[in-house]
Amino acid sequence: MTPKRQRLRVNCFALSLDGYGAGVDQSLQNPLGVHGEELHGWMLTTRTFKKMIGQDGGETGTDDDLAQRGFDNVGAWILGRNMFGPIRGPWPNDEWKGWWGANPPYHVPVFVLTHHARAPIEMEGGTTFHFVTDGIHAALKTAKAAAKGKDVRLGGGVSTVRQYLQAKLIDELHLAVSPVLLGAGESLFHGLDLRALGYRCVRQTPTEKAAHVFLQREAP
Repeated sequence: MTPKRQRLRVNCFALSLDGYGAGVDQSLQNPLGVHGEELHGWMLTTRTFKKMIGQDGGETGTDDDLAQRGFDNVGAWILGRNMFGPIRGPWPNDEWKGWWGANPPYHVPVFVLTHHARAPIEMEGGTTFHFVTDGIHAALKTAKAAAKGKDVRLGGGVSTVRQYLQAKLIDELHLAVSPVLLGAGESLFHGLDLRALGYRCVRQTPTEKAAHVFLQREAP
């Protein structure tokens, strides 16, 4: 039997109708930028998200199924530095340990892209943040080794996903297109020719709150 190929996946990446994955003026108080939280309305009420933040209940159905699917067979994550926190430049101290508190929802090794070295941070629940200073290819190589045959999930943000798309390294991209117009912010597709990069749409699943679109990169 042929072993299952290890993939780099983007799951549940929320996007506005006008192509923005985050709003302007991202900050500690407004981590997704102005109006950015509106992109995630499809997910915030799901059972999967409620469980992520330690709450009971939540809605089931297609949105929840797709949110849960994003965690299936994931052995490691890669995050851009902005996804880890709002701090820019050299780390002023070791106090900031991510947005999620003591028990982040990853529960596997997480590799954070940064230009500034920092010691790994072990968190509750099996999450350890590792800080990678030598680029996207090195992060992917290390993450795949840590994933031990499982897939690697690329969490974002927009700039990080764009870099991996440009390098033709993402195997599967699940976009959750929300019925929201941001008008400005971080554009996912600006300047990228996804067709030329080898990507094609293989499936779409509409729900009341989002249009879920799945892209795959064709084998060279």
